[in-house]
Amino acid sequence: MKRTTIAFSLLLALPLAAAAQDAAPASADASATAADSGGWAGSGEFGYAASQGNSHSENLNAKLGLSKDDEVWRNNFFLTALRAKGETTVTTLQNGQAVSEDRYSTTANRYDAGASLGYKYDPRAYVVGALRYEHDDFAANRWQAAASLGFGYIALKNGRTELSFEIAPGYKRYQPADYYVTDTGVTPPQTLLVRPAAQGEPIVRGLANWKYRLTASTRFEDTVLVEAGTDNRYAQNDAGLAVSMTETLALKLGYQVRYNSDTSPGTKSTDQLWTTNLVYSF
Repeated sequence: MKRTTIAFSLLLALPLAAAAQDAAPASADASATAADSGGWAGSGEFGYAASQGNSHSENLNAKLGLSKDDEVWRNNFFLTALRAKGETTVTTLQNGQAVSEDRYSTTANRYDAGASLGYKYDPRAYVVGALRYEHDDFAANRWQAAASLGFGYIALKNGRTELSFEIAPGYKRYQPADYYVTDTGVTPPQTLLVRPAAQGEPIVRGLANWKYRLTASTRFEDTVLVEAGTDNRYAQNDAGLAVSMTETLALKLGYQVRYNSDTSPGTKSTDQLWTTNLVYSF
């Protein structure tokens, strides 16, 4: 059987200065560039992979991030997208009966966007407001939106490492995923589609971000986000390791874990995502 695999990843740096926490001690030219950009830094990432032959699948992911960290502001904006297709078993309703069949269809479809605005009233402490919206056709919640206002603290920051924390009360609204139930009280038994109503509740938002430069060519970053309410608790961990091969090329390994405590029948609480990207920067 013939099998073909294509993989492509690209990181396009926006024409902005490199963030201080992501770089080794900057040169005079780099400092001048950062000043010209007003303290803003940005990056964009795109990855694509496809296979044909014994298996048939394709997926792509894209990321865009902007940040600003100076004496007054600590702001972050992000937009991510994940989409995949593959051979899978799909269940549909036909005359009240659940029918399963193999199809080449969408297996992942997620969009996530968010922003946080932080105002520093101290070199290490700041007030922060955060917004986040996510749509996912294959997760425990079809969509979720959260807003919070609280405090942040930079526990450690130097040329090699940075560690910061945020804690804030807020409010979250979300739509649980649809699911099927079988009504055995009729003959023949009928399968029904259940669409839960959207829910909302107060939450506590927590965020921890750690960045560490292992060597001049290797850096590691880990971010933990928690949105905890009485009915639903959501947690997400994003870890990434990038190893530079040349001044412009690097190999990046990413791992993401997402957890929802309250799920619909037939839906798992935990999702995992591995990404391996070839990174080009300039």
